[in-house]
Amino acid sequence: MRKIVLFALGLVAGATAYAQDEVETTIGADFVSQYVWRGQDCGNVSIQPTLGIGYKGLSLSAWGSVGINAEDTKEFDLTASYTIGGLTLGVTDYWFNTPEERYFYYNAHGTSHVFEAFLGYDFGLLSATWYTNFAGNDGVNKKGKRAYSSYFELNAPFKLATCDWTATVGVVPYATTSYDTTGFAVTNVALKATKDIRITDTFSVPIFGQVLANPCSQKAYFVFGFTLQP
Repeated sequence: MRKIVLFALGLVAGATAYAQDEVETTIGADFVSQYVWRGQDCGNVSIQPTLGIGYKGLSLSAWGSVGINAEDTKEFDLTASYTIGGLTLGVTDYWFNTPEERYFYYNAHGTSHVFEAFLGYDFGLLSATWYTNFAGNDGVNKKGKRAYSSYFELNAPFKLATCDWTATVGVVPYATTSYDTTGFAVTNVALKATKDIRITDTFSVPIFGQVLANPCSQKAYFVFGFTLQP
């Protein structure tokens, strides 16, 4: 499924959001040893490209993920968001090639799209974001009804030993099959370190390592990756 993604979601990653005075474009790709999203194992070694544009707080972005294994789910996400001060709100359209491979198929009971709204605030030392699925291929609750699956995440960025670090805690507030929870659950506890490796005087490659645990599923992961961006 997804990752802490997208040019438009810098707030979610713990970065300080701001309104751009000029049009900004982001083109890049992450290469990761494993695709883990919100404490869920979503695939093996993956390539995850990003394309984004932003102007005066408005951001539009596309993000994808393709695993090297043929059985890994392919993903293509579109996000629109608006930032004013520390506040960011937006909507993401997640698409997967399962259960329905047709991208433009929006049937309520068969689409592979999931539509999610999010609202977050960056306090500087800490950022907090709430996400809720409101349409599409959402999970169900204990009664078999649409769960309006939600997720709440805290991120705390800091610097240590020449690296940029981010500590993350994420929870699912109630039962949903989207996260395989039967009630309130802590699904994501993570610590990530990023460091720029200088290749030339004008080009460097950020590398990162991340340790993650999902207390709800009793699973843990270690992910390594790097980013290519002009």
